[in-house]
Amino acid sequence: MKFNETNIKGAYIIDLEPFQDERGFFARTFCMKEFAKMGLETNFVQQNASGTKGKYVLRGMHYQINGSEEVKLVRCVRGRIQDVIIDLRKDSSTYCKYISVELSEENKRVLYVPRGFAHGFITLDDYCELTYMASAFYDSVNERGVRWNDPVFGIEWKAIPLLVSEKDSKHPDYIK
Repeated sequence: MKFNETNIKGAYIIDLEPFQDERGFFARTFCMKEFAKMGLETNFVQQNASGTKGKYVLRGMHYQINGSEEVKLVRCVRGRIQDVIIDLRKDSSTYCKYISVELSEENKRVLYVPRGFAHGFITLDDYCELTYMASAFYDSVNERGVRWNDPVFGIEWKAIPLLVSEKDSKHPDYIK
């Protein structure tokens, strides 16, 4: 695995280093020793899968509060997505900044999302499937969200969403 730190401290794009032969490939998507060596979270309590039907469907931007904050390790195993994370750590020099990365079954990239970040994505293909590990159990009471098009963040999406859930479209303006 090759760990590429982004311009937001603590967030990484991880490039897998697959071994390939005539049968296909093999790659590690997580290694406790390598993550620990980088000072990254190694304790994950949930593995989740998400399937999304339709091109330009937007999910997010979600985060957890009150001790339920989670580190996520996100990978797109089918299709392509634009994955976006926003730094909501008020003491961070990159507070309210975001990064965007394309994750796909072809590039096999993994996004390491630190605690204190909102996370969401838009599909770029007709069907996309994600798998992600989380360091905390899902807690609906402490789930929050910010609107995908909130001008405070100025996210440049690759497309205008054709479908956003009612819940995700009704988040109020974010107040810094």
